[in-house]
Amino acid sequence: MYNLDQAGNVRKDELINLGSLEEYLRKNLNNNSNLELLQYPSGFSNLTYLIKMGDQEMVLRRPPHGANIKSGHDMQREFKILSALKDHFSKTPLPIIFCDDKTIIGNEFYIMEKVNGTIFRGSQPKSDWPKTNLIPSLVSSFVNTFSEIHSLKIQKIGLQDFGRPEGYVIRQVKGWIKRYNNAKTHDFSGIDKTISWLSKNIPDNSEACLIHNDFKFDNLMFEIGNKVKVNAVLDWEMATIGDPLMDLGTSLGYWIHETDPEMIQKLNLNITYLKGIPSRGELVHLYGENSGRSVQNVLFYFVFGLFKIAGIIQQIYYRYQKGYTKDPRFKELDKGVELLGIMAFQAIQKRKIDRLF
Repeated sequence: MYNLDQAGNVRKDELINLGSLEEYLRKNLNNNSNLELLQYPSGFSNLTYLIKMGDQEMVLRRPPHGANIKSGHDMQREFKILSALKDHFSKTPLPIIFCDDKTIIGNEFYIMEKVNGTIFRGSQPKSDWPKTNLIPSLVSSFVNTFSEIHSLKIQKIGLQDFGRPEGYVIRQVKGWIKRYNNAKTHDFSGIDKTISWLSKNIPDNSEACLIHNDFKFDNLMFEIGNKVKVNAVLDWEMATIGDPLMDLGTSLGYWIHETDPEMIQKLNLNITYLKGIPSRGELVHLYGENSGRSVQNVLFYFVFGLFKIAGIIQQIYYRYQKGYTKDPRFKELDKGVELLGIMAFQAIQKRKIDRLF
């Protein structure tokens, strides 16, 4: 039996003003029941809470404390995309309400429906990971859903102005270099060499479609039977219109495989080092077949994915160092940044994405 994603007590430094929130919800949702608030303990970015009001259960999302990166924590943007997708892509929670009044809980937030299902996280006990017989359908559903997102017609769903596809790749590379440097706390040789290589090897050509930008197993909710299938894609805060291979690169960066060193596996970025999960190269092949898309120059996109993830982790570690969060999970994230830099430079030197050590 697999556990549903469970919410628990709210962390002390991430409490919310219950009186103010309850008053707001009673007024705007026409629900006069008492409010109960719990928090989902997993995840390293935006804060996610479970709201119970009588028989109604909902999920609240708000930015983390001390985060100054608007693009990665834009609640209105995430609410907008969920609203646009609801009639065109069935695998998203239904949005309920967005609030930009920061006096209610200290920042903007939105509320969406609660979807039931199982999320597989690298930080879970391995006893909660998918059993061997489920791996083929797990991977198939992952790839099918990923390709489905990239096949959505942006004009039809009204997201043609959601991003700036021209020059997307170069903006992403420059943007993540800037974000990393703004949050820098250590000098890591692998990261510095990766930054230099990325800057000199940006591809000339790219296409544009809706991309999730953080597509990995712990942002997917699964329905489990004889097979498993995705029933919800979560965490759309970084979604935009851009190059689908950049989206693939991020997913590859999280795709730590059983052939990678134990020190890399211990980062717990994903469940993908479970025995029987395809390698990164095999995932690229499956995606190419399913999407009908060319997957040339995948090395650049993989290296970018590793660097982007290192940048995300560095920003979180920087907030911890500055005292904006006291979450003990963040204490040694700098080691993860260093390891990802080493892994990226190994890929550059060996010009491949698998068996890098």
